[in-house]
Amino acid sequence: MQDKVAIEMKDISKAFGAVKANENINLSVLNGEIHALLGENGAGKSTLMNMLSGIYNPDGGTISIYGREVKFNSPKDSIRMGIGMIHQHFKLVDVLTAKENIVIGQKGNFFTRGKELSRKVREISDRYGLDINPDKKVYEMSVGEKQTLEIIKVLYRGAKILILDEPTAVLTPQEIKRLFQILRNMKEEGCAVVIITHKLNEVMEISDRVTVLRKGNSIGTVETSKVEVSNLIEMMVGKKVDLAIKKETFANPKPLLDVDNLSVLDKEKKPALDQVSFTLNSGEILGVAGVAGSGQKELCETIAGLIHADKGRIFFEGGNIVGKTPRDIIRLGIRMGFIPEDRLGMGLVGSMDIVHNLILKDYQSQPGIFLKRGPCVEKANKIVSRLDISTPDIYTPVKRLSGGNIQKVLLGREIDAAPKVLITAYAVRGLDIGASYKIYDLLNEQKARGVGVLFIGEDIDVLMDLCDRIVVLCGGKLTGIVDPGQVTKEEIGLLMAGGTLEKEVGQA
Repeated sequence: MQDKVAIEMKDISKAFGAVKANENINLSVLNGEIHALLGENGAGKSTLMNMLSGIYNPDGGTISIYGREVKFNSPKDSIRMGIGMIHQHFKLVDVLTAKENIVIGQKGNFFTRGKELSRKVREISDRYGLDINPDKKVYEMSVGEKQTLEIIKVLYRGAKILILDEPTAVLTPQEIKRLFQILRNMKEEGCAVVIITHKLNEVMEISDRVTVLRKGNSIGTVETSKVEVSNLIEMMVGKKVDLAIKKETFANPKPLLDVDNLSVLDKEKKPALDQVSFTLNSGEILGVAGVAGSGQKELCETIAGLIHADKGRIFFEGGNIVGKTPRDIIRLGIRMGFIPEDRLGMGLVGSMDIVHNLILKDYQSQPGIFLKRGPCVEKANKIVSRLDISTPDIYTPVKRLSGGNIQKVLLGREIDAAPKVLITAYAVRGLDIGASYKIYDLLNEQKARGVGVLFIGEDIDVLMDLCDRIVVLCGGKLTGIVDPGQVTKEEIGLLMAGGTLEKEVGQA
């Protein structure tokens, strides 16, 4: 590792109104180093890096690049200093080619430098072990190819310092492996690489050093090879956390939900789901794996009656529920909880307090036009206490809560309804480690009661530890149903990318 300091951030502070996102944070990154910035959602990681990339200005503190103190007024200033940031949501123009996306916004003639640009792109690709077709349109690329293109974009602009914000969030295991090799190649070339993440296994695999943030403060920087995962967790959350996920087998499972040849069209009349079939049993947690946009959202919403199926049937306890509205489904006596991906857009009313959001589904089943206030308040207090929801009081509008606490309100309401099937879409997104494992315990409690849980997740490790079986989707098609005890992460990744497995792996 080269000893020259590439980034030195001292006593950096940033507030948004009364909220202190960063407070006196210190960070030092060396040349030829992969440095992980670790912390829970809301710890201040992205805010800190947004100041390094010129998006925000710090309220206090200093930033030095290669020993020179700098002040960035815009991202252009940061780029001129050789800093490139790859955001979690790619900033590419779909209808343009790779090389057109690379050159857009650059000085020079956009139309006459094609051959020279292609040559330089291939030169960068060869140097860092990247693989991209300069003439390929972005809309034809996989997620991994788009991320590679974003990396080439910043390297083309002269970046020697690379910042990646949650770079593996939407990648398959194979794509993650390729990305990590690219980052190692960049490290060997003397680049300084910063990865913003909350995934501990990836931190241990790829980083040289780790700086941990908690609630806007820097807790410390440690060498990855000299620290245990348990120590990093304690630094992240401020206490010891048991990371064991229990998986017990439910006796005498029975089919609850039978999805038969289900096809759904999107707004452009293209298949969002294409002839998907599977069965969810009582006392089972059935995972759904797939890269973003593989049909998970449409699957949830079709089962819940929110969108219509183009073809196929969905049997719930023997009755076909396709074509019925959510209210029709409830009137049939079907108790099905649904936790949507868009919580404030679909699941809760942001301007309403916790009490009224918790009883939204009770209005239509109560006699008369008024609900009895006492039981509603009692229910709200019970759920807030049980799920440790952080709120000033139960009359606080949910839009004022953090993302994690909003999810707890929604999950608490759905579990309290005693459903027979519970559909969860990214149930722990935005939650800290302790709260996430509380949710896993709650889902296992539901499983033990005979509830069928459909668990749409993005972390393959969690899917394998928590779920009894995993349905894998790719581009709206079902590519496999596997027993996580009989497959590897890489095999699930192969199915997520549209491949097939040579062996039988507990399909059902």
